[in-house]
Amino acid sequence: MSHKYSRFIISSQDTIGHSKQGGSALIIGVFIITVMFLLAATLINVLNDADQQISLEVWGTRAFAAANSGADRALAELFPVAQVGVGACNANTTWHIEAETIPNTTTKLVGFHGCSVVISCNAITTTSLPINMTQYLITSTATCSTGQCDSGTDSDASCIRVNRTVEVEARD
Repeated sequence: MSHKYSRFIISSQDTIGHSKQGGSALIIGVFIITVMFLLAATLINVLNDADQQISLEVWGTRAFAAANSGADRALAELFPVAQVGVGACNANTTWHIEAETIPNTTTKLVGFHGCSVVISCNAITTTSLPINMTQYLITSTATCSTGQCDSGTDSDASCIRVNRTVEVEARD
């Protein structure tokens, strides 16, 4: 009879020991889930930052192309092909490039949606040389934006605004 009693005590101790191991597995499981959650949250933030960087790069490229187009337009007005001499050097001109149409057509320019260009031209005439020479400094500043930037503050998360400036020097 004592033999059966000893088996009961052994199996009772075995059950109690198994119960303690199950609790530690639960704590380890919660820890692993927490670590995986933190890794996933970090990965989401990294991907969001990379997406925003790509958007800024694309809008920066568009703004640079728009500023180059503004400088080209100012040079074309300053030195017209079909005219002898120099055209007018306007002090400040705002060019809404997205509303511009291709000459002799009704087709609007594409690729510059959300961009505007401010063009300035300064003429400096030098008389210290034996030849009178006029130098022109053309500054073209393009601003491209998307999102809710019209509110006056750029604190809105959907607002992306990029500026690029191109300066060109020319002489007659």
